[in-house]
Amino acid sequence: MKIETAAILGGAEFKKGDKEYQDAFEVSKILAQGGITVFNGGGPGIMRASTQGAHEGGGRVISVTYYPEYQHANFEGRDQGNLFDEEIITDNYFARTQKLLEMGGIHVIFRGGSGTISEFGMSWALSRIHDGHNKPIILFGGFWRYIIESLQEYMYLRPGETKLYDVVDEASQITPLIEKYRRA
Repeated sequence: MKIETAAILGGAEFKKGDKEYQDAFEVSKILAQGGITVFNGGGPGIMRASTQGAHEGGGRVISVTYYPEYQHANFEGRDQGNLFDEEIITDNYFARTQKLLEMGGIHVIFRGGSGTISEFGMSWALSRIHDGHNKPIILFGGFWRYIIESLQEYMYLRPGETKLYDVVDEASQITPLIEKYRRA
């Protein structure tokens, strides 16, 4: 499998100094050093961290954004401190998410809120629908194991759905996974 791009998804509320911010920075730096272009949503938190990490790794960042017609109380918006290289402007949140998932050759999902849950759900559903031709999903952080266990207990998961993602705890685990995906 050819992997040239990665969509980085996660919460907007994380700040420099938070573990989640540092993890997104390190993962994106590693991806960029491996020649992978990073995509994010152009906002703060994980998105800004991924831009900074990719640039530190010598890479390029494309942000997929949208500009609502009115102030949304719970939308992080475009972060002026997120100095990406190129911008793709979409019409709304769903179009932004769809474009991020479409453009990312792999999806790396960090801790976040309801937006991140939405992105994860869309990514996972698309992987199930396109099983065999799906984009790899990397869930970053051991907490994902508990979330998946709860989903298995309380929701209906079809056979094979838990094989559509990998959970990692450290940035150093990214490179071996990328190589595994490339050999697939």
